[in-house]
Amino acid sequence: MINIALYQPDIPQNTAAIIRICACFDINLEIIKPCGYFFDKKKLDRIYLDYLDICNLRFYESYDDFFSKKKDTRLILLTTKSDSNYTKFLYKKNDTLVFGKESAGVPEEIHNSIQNKLTIKMNKKTRSFNIASSVAIVASEALRQINL
Repeated sequence: MINIALYQPDIPQNTAAIIRICACFDINLEIIKPCGYFFDKKKLDRIYLDYLDICNLRFYESYDDFFSKKKDTRLILLTTKSDSNYTKFLYKKNDTLVFGKESAGVPEEIHNSIQNKLTIKMNKKTRSFNIASSVAIVASEALRQINL
């Protein structure tokens, strides 16, 4: 099983789409608070339908809380500030793929604290993929490699 960690997500529709992706792929989803919105099941229900009940979702109160509980887990940051292509990386079971908030990524301190940094190569005229698309792309490759 791999894990997807969202650092302080700030667009609820993206989080809802990622909940659906994680439910379909049977991936754990970890959300590092605070969120940029109020996580309200009723409000998001029509976006993620009944997938929230299927998704293995865990919240962390802060990055320090997350990091202390994941200190024995390999963290992999997905970022536009890397030259390492996600397809060239060798994933392992129990890896945690960390995605920054949509509006700002992760702070430099967190960026520097995570050893493994990967990027999705894209057209140089573009800035980034939507976070839900990024999660689906990288999770698919990780699952393909570990045969899940």
